[in-house]
Amino acid sequence: MRRQFVVIGLGRFGTSVAKTLSDLGHDVLAMDKNEHAVHALMNDVTQAVRADGREEETLRALGVRNFDVAIVAMGDDLEANILITLMLKEMGIPMVVAKAQSTQHGKVLEKIGADQIIYPEQDMGIRLANNLIRSNVLDFIELSQDYSIFEVAASTRFLKKSIGELDLRAAYGINVMAVKKKGGEIVVAPGPAYIIGEKDVLVIVSSKKALSKLPD
Repeated sequence: MRRQFVVIGLGRFGTSVAKTLSDLGHDVLAMDKNEHAVHALMNDVTQAVRADGREEETLRALGVRNFDVAIVAMGDDLEANILITLMLKEMGIPMVVAKAQSTQHGKVLEKIGADQIIYPEQDMGIRLANNLIRSNVLDFIELSQDYSIFEVAASTRFLKKSIGELDLRAAYGINVMAVKKKGGEIVVAPGPAYIIGEKDVLVIVSSKKALSKLPD
């Protein structure tokens, strides 16, 4: 379903989000005070405008309140970040996603009603640490302090064995949600009879502690 997104703040993070959403076929309004940043993105999104997101009248004139999702992508200017998030929530936008620089910043955003708070630098640090410690961890999404969804290259010890035979939940405390196969096919909720093949990537739900027990 085609959706409408507004991205406010066109630094590296905001630009990346705006371009990706547009590439996925969605309508994207990108905003920033910096003319160069706006001009650089003009041909990649539905509309790119030079505007100050702190001005409520400007947001209303652009019809921002009619969008499905707003992403507050600036992080360095904490005051602007918080003010814009608050205004967007007061306008009634269904979902407001805000970038936070720290846990304390995130708590403030949570208090004023941000629907989702993201920590790009922190997430990148966690991803790097996991990749350095375990070379077979390809990606992850943090669900809570303890649990995450991981993409893990299947261990050679798992090859040609079924999920039921390996009994991964009992042996390692992990649940296999899907398998990405070599040719790009995705097997959702593979049953116990599924045989793990070469270059399979397991999409698992696991605690960080349980992941450390999984063989490379």
